[in-house]
Amino acid sequence: MYLVTASEMQEMDSQTIDSYGIPGRVLMENAGRGATDFCYDRFPEITTMRVGIIAGPGNNGGDGFVIARYLSQKDVNVTVYLLADPSKLAGDAAANFKLLAPIGVAVNVIPDLKSFDSVKDTIRNKELWIDALLGTGLKSNVRSFFREAIDFINCLDKPVLSVDIPSGLNSDTGQPCGTCIKASATATFAFAKIGHYQHPGAELSGDLKIIDIGIPTHIVEKVGPKQYLLRSEDIRSYIKPRPQSTHKGRTGHLLILAGSPGKTGAAAMSASAAMRAGAGLVTLGVPRNLEPLVAVRSLEVMTTALPEADGEVLGNVSLDAILQLLDRKGCLAIGPGMGQSKQTQSLILQLLEQCQLPMVIDADGLNNLVGVTDVLRQSAGPVIITPHPGEMARLIEKDISAVQEDRIGCAREFAQAFGAHVVLKGAATVIAHPDGFVFFNPTGNPGMASGGMGDVLTGLIAGFIVQGYTVEVACHLGVYLHGAAADTLLTQKGPWGFLASDLIERIPAEISIMSTKPNKLRP
Repeated sequence: MYLVTASEMQEMDSQTIDSYGIPGRVLMENAGRGATDFCYDRFPEITTMRVGIIAGPGNNGGDGFVIARYLSQKDVNVTVYLLADPSKLAGDAAANFKLLAPIGVAVNVIPDLKSFDSVKDTIRNKELWIDALLGTGLKSNVRSFFREAIDFINCLDKPVLSVDIPSGLNSDTGQPCGTCIKASATATFAFAKIGHYQHPGAELSGDLKIIDIGIPTHIVEKVGPKQYLLRSEDIRSYIKPRPQSTHKGRTGHLLILAGSPGKTGAAAMSASAAMRAGAGLVTLGVPRNLEPLVAVRSLEVMTTALPEADGEVLGNVSLDAILQLLDRKGCLAIGPGMGQSKQTQSLILQLLEQCQLPMVIDADGLNNLVGVTDVLRQSAGPVIITPHPGEMARLIEKDISAVQEDRIGCAREFAQAFGAHVVLKGAATVIAHPDGFVFFNPTGNPGMASGGMGDVLTGLIAGFIVQGYTVEVACHLGVYLHGAAADTLLTQKGPWGFLASDLIERIPAEISIMSTKPNKLRP
């Protein structure tokens, strides 16, 4: 399912009107009618409620005027609060505003803060609000008395249906622009916007309904949005059935380099996750003195004791042995519990230059790349990095807040600049590819905020790669199933307290659920 930016949606609207010949007023009518229908579905008691519509001077307000007209025609007690001088209205919004008076819709004109203060008592009296104040074009902080109006409605603690996007929400990042309506539900038009699925926008949007307003398919394809929300049917389309004659030699062999003193569990979990994803063989390469500890924890996994540098870590001294181990492997995963040192950093840099296999880099593998990310541009094979926001911030040398405020921008920019596949973990994990496409993952929950979850994801992605899935598909499968397993554990065990090891055990069942007949995925 496409997710669009504000500019992409504006371009689709413009081309639909200018080149296809559908008047903007028809699109606005379709939007308002569809939003009204959703309002009845979401609030079936609306016929007995006092409804307020807060409207701005733009097309978002115009959508609100259409909704007011449809509600009035069904004898709903509705009042429009226009936060602008009517003379400032233009185009389709102005045309729809003029239709309100003839059918007796009550309108309060509120051009300034003083006027807003004078109607607060009537505003408190409303039982349901339609938010048609600010649309998807907002980029800067909410100003003037619009800010007070939004905050006042939020304080009323009444249900709110937002039109297209909650007023004050940046539709491209999901971040409030100073303040934002807290919607119970949102009726958005043509396509969901990125901000509806990026946090905190996902919570602020409430129940989301996409309204078809008549944008022609060929115009969508011409504009070509590059954001996509992963769905269960997409994942089903990826998973390939196995022939009855399959054996472990045909389902791939993974090499994992991981572990350092006190961090052997990370290595073991990544290896087990890869096996649960379906990898036929996994070899776990660890510092020589740690191999006995890891071998005890990894019954189905082969372990290799590698030459170690000072401090019982992998380093340059390990390189020759690792290069030999790469023979007949399908992927190299590197980083979980690996530690940080000059020796380890040097090893990773040399592997990037010499390993032609897909390389999944996580945790300390990423921390060792801080300040030397340019090496990714010269990598011999495809690279997948799986940072959490803190690791991403260190890689791009910015604050974590800068990453979280524009997750899609950070991930996409890095992927395109360095030619890497970026899996930016967190709520609504972002998967960015070097071609500029970005995929959003809807699965997962706060119960995943515990140690080892990232190590599991590393193993899953690498485990799918060795089975023959493309790097892109392996990222999608690993991320989606990782979150889906956690969602199942939430229902089975509770909202939190389940472990990374619990999640590993759940993976085969989630794969089974998704193993259905393939369908077309990519836009």
